[in-house]
Amino acid sequence: MTIEYRPRGVCSQKMTLEVERGVIRSLRVEGGCNGNLQGLARLVEGMEVEEVIRRLDGIKCGFKSTSCPDQLAQALKKAREA
Repeated sequence: MTIEYRPRGVCSQKMTLEVERGVIRSLRVEGGCNGNLQGLARLVEGMEVEEVIRRLDGIKCGFKSTSCPDQLAQALKKAREA
């Protein structure tokens, strides 16, 4: 399944995920801090969706109430509910 998500409140502009049987196969992020987001993508590849949500949900970026990792968790939660 392909998930496309438009993050809110962060620098990144679009997240595209490939999820297969509850496991993240790939993540591509457009915009934002390129190096950090490449690192995030490599770290979550092969992880179960529920584990990614557990680890990333609620992370904040500086003074913002969210972050790119948190927005990834939000995207996965929204897809899970659909």
